Amino acid sequence: MAPLPKTIGGFSVLPLSIPPLPSYPHAATHFLYVRRHEPKNASPDDARSLFVTNIPVDSTEPHFRAVVASLVGPGRFESIQFAADKKSSTASLEPAEAARLAALVSKKRKRKEFDDSDDDSSVNDIEEEIARLPTTWTRPLRRSGSTGVILLADDKSVELVLKAIGKVHKSKKYPVWGEGVQEKVPPLGSHWLAAHNKLAYPPAELLQQSVDAFFTVYNRKEKDAAELAKRLRNEPDEDGFVTVTKASRTAPARRDEAEEARRKMIEKEQKKKDEMGNFYRFQLREKKKAEQAELVKKFDEDRRKVQAMRQRRGNFRPEK
Repeated sequence: MAPLPKTIGGFSVLPLSIPPLPSYPHAATHFLYVRRHEPKNASPDDARSLFVTNIPVDSTEPHFRAVVASLVGPGRFESIQFAADKKSSTASLEPAEAARLAALVSKKRKRKEFDDSDDDSSVNDIEEEIARLPTTWTRPLRRSGSTGVILLADDKSVELVLKAIGKVHKSKKYPVWGEGVQEKVPPLGSHWLAAHNKLAYPPAELLQQSVDAFFTVYNRKEKDAAELAKRLRNEPDEDGFVTVTKASRTAPARRDEAEEARRKMIEKEQKKKDEMGNFYRFQLREKKKAEQAELVKKFDEDRRKVQAMRQRRGNFRPEK
């Protein structure tokens, strides 16, 4: 049997020993891949973070706390952010127009005048938490091959963990997955499914409270969006551009408004074109020459008309 590689593609390979379960009464080995966290958008905590992938499907924070403690001792692990939890936490209760304006402000400028006070923010956070429906699972399951970011106490802890992973390959004493966390996490299996069936039908009072809180948050954010649109109107950004907003209506403009805007745009372009037509000197000279030639042409035509009238008048003989 070939020896287990210590690193693969820049990742340190951490073998985990999976103990037998009633559903699968055989020991198994799961491989966790670990490296320094180097995201595209840097943050102050990157130096003390580890990126992990291929995490087990039943992963929880206590599981990884126990694994890190088995490698470098307790007190080094702070938290772990699972990729799935990060995506789900970005769900917003904002209306579409409010979210668009909020994103616009973040790009346009960074000022504190649009921020609420700390007291208002805490109250709003509580309202938003109530507005979200309660979860129906006591414990989430991860997709196969999922990722996460482990936050450690300091950058020295990152070095210690990576060195400890290398020593694991020599000692062959792999961390036991789930050891010492049975009482810290809800159980899986039939108990997990039974709890899900119970949580799937929350009390009517709790549902009504969430619905009421949702509409309160929704209406507040719509009002904030309308006020924000007023502030943004006719206010140039750092590049000198003005954001066009309508605080009274967020729906698309009517057909007649669109046609009127199109007509004004065409008139503006035509006026600009006419003004630019006489911009260069040679164009002015050519224009004057054309006007003079046109005057000479008209003068010749008028002179021929006068001569013709004189000839007709000379042949006229009045009756006696």
